[in-house]
Amino acid sequence: MTQTASRPKSSRRALLAALAVVLGLVLVYLVCDYELSRRLRADAQVDAHMRVLAIASELARQQSVGAVLASDPEIITTQERADAGDWQALSQRLEALNADIRASVLYVTDAKGRAIAASNWREEESFVGTSYGYRSYIREALETGEGREYALGSVSHQPGLYLSRRIDGPEGPLGVVVVKLTFETLETGWRSSENAAWVSNRQGIVTVTSDPALRFQPSPEPQPVTVSEPVPGSDWVLWLHLPIWPVRSVAAAVTGAAALGMVTLWLAWRSLRRRQVEAALYRDRLERDVEARTLALTRQIREREEAEAQLAGMQSALVQANKLASLGQISAGVAHEINQPLSTIRLLAEYGQDAVPEGADHDLLRSNLGQIVEMSQRIGTITSDLRGFARKARGNREPVSLAQAWQASLRLAASRRASEAAEIHAPPIPETLMIDAEAVRLEQVLVNLLQNAQEALSGQSDGRIWLELVPHGRSISLYIADNGPGLDPDVARAPFTPFQTTKPKGLGLGLVICQSILRDFGGELTYDPRAGQTGARWRIDLNLWEAL
Repeated sequence: MTQTASRPKSSRRALLAALAVVLGLVLVYLVCDYELSRRLRADAQVDAHMRVLAIASELARQQSVGAVLASDPEIITTQERADAGDWQALSQRLEALNADIRASVLYVTDAKGRAIAASNWREEESFVGTSYGYRSYIREALETGEGREYALGSVSHQPGLYLSRRIDGPEGPLGVVVVKLTFETLETGWRSSENAAWVSNRQGIVTVTSDPALRFQPSPEPQPVTVSEPVPGSDWVLWLHLPIWPVRSVAAAVTGAAALGMVTLWLAWRSLRRRQVEAALYRDRLERDVEARTLALTRQIREREEAEAQLAGMQSALVQANKLASLGQISAGVAHEINQPLSTIRLLAEYGQDAVPEGADHDLLRSNLGQIVEMSQRIGTITSDLRGFARKARGNREPVSLAQAWQASLRLAASRRASEAAEIHAPPIPETLMIDAEAVRLEQVLVNLLQNAQEALSGQSDGRIWLELVPHGRSISLYIADNGPGLDPDVARAPFTPFQTTKPKGLGLGLVICQSILRDFGGELTYDPRAGQTGARWRIDLNLWEAL
């Protein structure tokens, strides 16, 4: 009777133990699934945040470029004049700018949406001449000031985001500046990850995506591990989907290990110890991974902050360039208005000198009139330099003989060379060596550099000036050097700062004008002192006409 009664009790205990084991295994599975899912979601949120920062940073940078171009006085003037030559120059400028900002394409349209200038003007599929008035980003920009649309290009057939800004003139809208962005590099990076990622607009349509098949399709339904984050400065939302099967696999594996560990107390003890060791290793590995990920995120954030600081510096530089351009125009206007009364003052002073009778009683009057003439000449020189500083290139470049330009420059600087007694050494220059330039303005640059060298050698008995020629295939470099005292270190750090000079009667515009002239030719002027040698050394880079 006792044995019979004990069997039901043992069965009940076994049943309760089995139930406890099953409940324990279920609890183990649920805990593992919850913890791993939580960590997976946290990592996904960090990953999504970094991707959002990358997209937002690129959007902000390109939007600022469109805003600056839309308010650029040169672009506004080009639109108002509607001259084909100006449009060609504008296309070249957009091409150079796009090489720096790395957009897909930059282009400018007129008020009807027809592209008049584009950074891809050299390509067969150039946007120039194509009408985009039917595109919503053009209509939106003309109506509200700015527009945005993600769509396939009608010419390139490549998907991209079009950011547009209206160009306003005194009489109303003149046209639109458009920056097209493609996200090929970003999408390529996304495809290297096993996590599916896509961006949808406010209509729920997929734009940027790691899976090209999703593009322009409705956004997929969220999965168990899907995180989202809005992209600042836009109506986009980033979605990141992570597969759940690794979490379930790990949870199932842990549960199976627990079940095997409960077969016997010994196996349970060994299994527990093993799980403790494995958990510790797993925790250490996760902590190391989190630490490494944190360091990587910190580095990426720092790099993005540096990029934003560089963007702010570029914007400040653009604003400063606009200010200097306006200053040049104002200076030229003032110089022009001063010239006529100044010429009259000088002429009257010269007539007064001639009319003063001879004699010691009139010496002071003649001296004062002479000073008036001298000061009038000085003001005339200043206004002439200001007009030269503000003058734009005529654009009539031609093949110029470098040998003839050099000889003409020597003749123009001959009077100063005779007074300073400086020797000039130059190699033979072939008459067939032709430069892409304007003869008179190239001579102006050479004469200015020669006179600067002669003034630096004033009073030096062994003064020497020499010319060096260094060909580079499609271009050539001219070095004009002297053995004088060289530039002051403060001046050498920024030699092209307007109105900076060490000459008692200098204006500080000569080098600025020379640099502007050479850049009109597609060349460059740089201060290039040679290590271990005294004196100043200037490098002039010019394009060969034969190579064009």
